Amino acid sequence: MEIRSTTDEDLDVFVDTLHAAFGRFPETPAEGGGGVWWAALEMDRGLLALTGDGRPVGTAGAYSFELTLPGEILVPAAGVSAVGVLPSHRRQGVLSAMMRHQLAELRARGELLSVLLASEAPIYGRFGYGPATYTRRLTVPRRQAALALPRARGTAGAPATGPDTGSVELLRRAECGEILEEVYDRYRRAQPGALSRPHRWWALRAGQPPISPTPRYVAVHRDADGVPNGYASYSIGEPDTLTVDETIATDDAASTALARFVLGHDLVTQVVFKHVPPEHPLRWQFADFRAGQVSGDTDWLWVRLLDVPRALTTRGWFTDGELVLDVDDPFLGEHGRYLLTVRDGKADCVPTDREPDLSLDVSDLGSVYLGGTAPSTLVRAGHIRAHRPGAATLADALFRADRPPHCLHWF
Repeated sequence: MEIRSTTDEDLDVFVDTLHAAFGRFPETPAEGGGGVWWAALEMDRGLLALTGDGRPVGTAGAYSFELTLPGEILVPAAGVSAVGVLPSHRRQGVLSAMMRHQLAELRARGELLSVLLASEAPIYGRFGYGPATYTRRLTVPRRQAALALPRARGTAGAPATGPDTGSVELLRRAECGEILEEVYDRYRRAQPGALSRPHRWWALRAGQPPISPTPRYVAVHRDADGVPNGYASYSIGEPDTLTVDETIATDDAASTALARFVLGHDLVTQVVFKHVPPEHPLRWQFADFRAGQVSGDTDWLWVRLLDVPRALTTRGWFTDGELVLDVDDPFLGEHGRYLLTVRDGKADCVPTDREPDLSLDVSDLGSVYLGGTAPSTLVRAGHIRAHRPGAATLADALFRADRPPHCLHWF
């Protein structure tokens, strides 16, 4: 079997092989080649697995993104996608060979981590990826959709969040592409776990709504100065359900105003928010706390560290402390023990022969890296081994983020 890099000339073969791996048939691209999810594929980052006689049997690709780390730090991240093996060649080592080849290429590019969305949860842990952000669906019956006024008070008795002095404008998706791109980019730069959406994705209409050309209504929120600072992309389908693809807002006032807008829509019986962070405040804003019915609680972004010391010294930190981490990477046959020292928001990470505080797999380090998974949870689950009392508690404090990580982007 041969694994080789792809070029633009391989696009049709790559797309056909990938669709065959999932038992699907490709859509017809719109005029100009856009409007399909694979329009933004970077063929200089793709891989083809070929049999001895040159037949393609597997694919793997990667997108060039930026990932926001705790502390509003932006780093390049490889977004692994388009991974598939023909049913006739599964369980023959094709996927493992492609993953090993790809990780070597990513390291050669100098990338410190890679990310993916896992089609099946058991697959990618063995390649060193760990679930790092989570999302859920929130369904709200219209009859229970009333939002309560804020009770918390700030200085001088004023509501802590303050009234919304902005406005909401209803537009069609085709009318507001530049607004969506600009607002999303401002949002993702401050949100840990968020990925960039490169301009070419918007230009080629690649991906899922609201990037794709699928018809959508968009509620755009503007602040008191008329500057767009949030949007909600939605559609209405049977049975009388308004479904929000995503709500993007740069502050809580805009988020609340957009929620109030969609929840107040006439002629629907329920509103479904497809991607809500686990700690989103919306449920606490309902007059009836039970109004928001949670479902589809699932993992979203998986993280794989390619350079442990570099990754740990790049993200922001919010508690001082010192830990010795014993990190095993069985897929790549690597093992390292590192002294992590955090002072004044900066970390130093160097090899050490000191006794470890925590022993963990590189996939578990990926899970805790963005602050969305507490190390103590993985200790209790038997994934991480704590070698001394208090080590897990200190790790929780060290790895916490400035705000819970969340990722909306599909790729």
